[in-house]
Amino acid sequence: MTFNFSDYFSEHAPISAYKQAIQQANAQLKQRFDPTASPHLLLAEKAQFIDDLLSTCWQHFLGDEANKQAIVATGGYGRRELFPYSDIDLLILLDQNFSENVQERLSAFSNFLWDIGLKPGLGTCFVFECTALASQDQTIFTSLLEMRLITGDQSLFRALKKQVIASQLWSSERFFLAKMEEQEQRHGKYHDTAYNLEPNIKEGPGGLRDIQVIGWVFKHHYNADSLHELIKYGFLPKSEYDSLIAARDNLWRLRFALHTVTNRCEDRLLFDYQRELAKLFGFADHEQQPDVEAFMQFFFKTVAEIECLNEMLLQLLNERLINNSETLIPIPITANFSAIAGYLEASHEDVFEKEPLALLEIFLLLQQAPSLKGIRAGTIRLIRKHLPLIDAQFRQNKTANRLFVEILRQPRGITHQLKRMNRYGVLAAYMPDFANIVARMQYDLFHIYTVDEHTLFVIRNLRRFALDKHSKELPFCNNIFMLVPKPEVLYVAALFHDIAKGRGGDHSMLGETIASQFCQQHDLTQHDTKLITWLVRNHLLMSMTAQRKDISDPDVIHQFALQVGSIEYLNYLYLLTVADIRATNPSLWNNWKDALLKDLYVATHRALHRGLHNPLARSECIKENQTEATAILRQLGLKQDTIEHSWQHLSEDYFMRYSADEIAWHTIAIAASSEHDLPLVLLRPQTQRGSAEVFVYTQNQEQIFTICTATLDYLGLTILDARIITSDDDYVLNSFQVLEQSGEAIIDLHREIHICDALRQCLREKQVKTSKNFHKQSRQAKHFPIQTRITFLEDTPKRLSSIELVTTDRAGLLSSVGHAFNELGIQLHDAKITTIGSRAEDMFYITDQNAQPITDPDFRQRIVNTLSRYVSGK
Repeated sequence: MTFNFSDYFSEHAPISAYKQAIQQANAQLKQRFDPTASPHLLLAEKAQFIDDLLSTCWQHFLGDEANKQAIVATGGYGRRELFPYSDIDLLILLDQNFSENVQERLSAFSNFLWDIGLKPGLGTCFVFECTALASQDQTIFTSLLEMRLITGDQSLFRALKKQVIASQLWSSERFFLAKMEEQEQRHGKYHDTAYNLEPNIKEGPGGLRDIQVIGWVFKHHYNADSLHELIKYGFLPKSEYDSLIAARDNLWRLRFALHTVTNRCEDRLLFDYQRELAKLFGFADHEQQPDVEAFMQFFFKTVAEIECLNEMLLQLLNERLINNSETLIPIPITANFSAIAGYLEASHEDVFEKEPLALLEIFLLLQQAPSLKGIRAGTIRLIRKHLPLIDAQFRQNKTANRLFVEILRQPRGITHQLKRMNRYGVLAAYMPDFANIVARMQYDLFHIYTVDEHTLFVIRNLRRFALDKHSKELPFCNNIFMLVPKPEVLYVAALFHDIAKGRGGDHSMLGETIASQFCQQHDLTQHDTKLITWLVRNHLLMSMTAQRKDISDPDVIHQFALQVGSIEYLNYLYLLTVADIRATNPSLWNNWKDALLKDLYVATHRALHRGLHNPLARSECIKENQTEATAILRQLGLKQDTIEHSWQHLSEDYFMRYSADEIAWHTIAIAASSEHDLPLVLLRPQTQRGSAEVFVYTQNQEQIFTICTATLDYLGLTILDARIITSDDDYVLNSFQVLEQSGEAIIDLHREIHICDALRQCLREKQVKTSKNFHKQSRQAKHFPIQTRITFLEDTPKRLSSIELVTTDRAGLLSSVGHAFNELGIQLHDAKITTIGSRAEDMFYITDQNAQPITDPDFRQRIVNTLSRYVSGK
């Protein structure tokens, strides 16, 4: 790219001329970019283009002062790695005798750069000031390590370079420790994983910054010119250096493409661009994997390679820069391994060739010696080199099988070692079915991690249930975990619960078969095998029951208890369910889900303890709730006749589906009200389930459900659950469990009053509010269009019909459903509201106008058609 910038200042509008030149340069870069080749030359050309532009502007604005001051490139620009829309990091060095008008000229220079759209990161100082700042701040020091003079006084530049490099402002040891702390903090911002839906290719773990950290530490200590000298100083063999450069070039290509696609400095692989980039990089749809999933798997495998090399190189640099010779003396651990500076090292180069089982033994040793920090870099290299030894014969070896199971039975280090085994490729080699899910992304908003990363998060969550230091997170889970006799059963079930993802078909059924084969090969007992395979097959059963069915119904509890079969199975399933949900997407877990699952567990435990042959009858449940509620109310001073009068319009359904605590709360309010006070609207900001409850009691009228849901949506509330009861004498009791849109509870008293007043007014005026659309569809959601599906389910209690609605969540969805039911003359008795990302999975329990289940096929089809019309907004 050749531009004669000096001519541009002779034009009438130099700003627009420079802008046009920059646009032309970026257009040329975009046109010449080849997604299959490294953009190294293009980056250098862009840096040279900016050099020429800045040099011309510098001379123009500084005039006779141009050669007395200096302008210096730092950071990526200093390395000549300038992407199309990267920031331009600059340092202006001032001569101590600079004249008074220089400041005005520099301001004009800076303003011009901003006017033409460069957005420079610009610092101005004397050499001694720059040195002082660099000695105090390692980020400033880091940016100066790769500084380069663009134009101006060379003596100023040489003076700064001498003081920065020769005077050792930061010792190698101090600088290394600072960069390690910085990397740890940076990784923490991304939850220590790059394997999520929208990764950052520059800052995330395994990103470009991880390579730059290696370069900064290495170049500072050895005063090296390039990463190639890693070979010269014995840090990497050429093959691993080539792997590092290939991985870096992959990320360079991705970052370059992101800039050209977005026309801005964008480092996040957002959904908005993933599909376009997949096509640009030549990925195509295949039978089992869409193009975008294959593209993201390519990215994740790239960062996995960088993560591994980053770990090895920083460990080697740590040894050379910090450890003294005494710490590097080998301490024998076994015949095969020694400890060096706290890391396990193979005793000789052919350890794994002579004893392949040592490929598993090494991870068990790390668990049994918690003082060890990890595996030494040279031994990581040997493990990766000898992965082909883990073949079919190795996997059939009973000693290998015992070693693997023993790793899962250890009291500590299970998560850490499984993550290491995955990072080094051992887990995928030992379990070929696991290799199928490594770096496999699930392209939806529900699963935010790759399948292998999610699986290891599930195991991590299960391990946390066993540890005292995490007991306050979920104390109920910690208590249940203490009742589990074999934690390794949970870990094996977790390893296999999603192992068949991406194969087509029901992954739970396919996973059950794979888990069964593993258990048989590893000589697990028949009892443990049966339990593990049942857990894999049914790992979604508890969450689906809690979220889709009325768990206040004893028939539902009895049916679930029949499926679970025993308290032992219930304990295992509950722990696996909680760990799975929390590892799928942290934003999905809240107090509501916690309480819902806990309620299901307690009710099922009670049913199993009572005996499956002796289920709790509806009449017993009703009587029990009435008795407990009466006791609470009498303690609060209500007389028996007042209680009975308040209950005159309440049906048996009501007493079955509400707890004694809820009944007491409702009764106190009803007793204090008259018919003229209706509709009665109550709000309890904190229930036992962690949500707020909005309770409506009034005489039946059309559109009550529609008015309520539309108003709550208008007020910016998320509806988690709805219970709708209509008495025989036409009184309605609607109860809604709600949270703020943020997922937080309602904590402001004025907010509570406003919600109640607004809902009461809308019910009196029969006014359906138009949503303000507080929860507009998210940026990500538009990339996951969800086809509306409306299905009548047949496993419903005989007195009701149930409809499952799956569609894209949107503002006013529930009120649209209410409108449809009003048009059809349908009575709504209950609703289970489930929102997963942008996906709504709602259950509605209905009858016809005569309170009978709907069985007529023609009427069912009419319901489906009407619902579809309202849901789609037509």
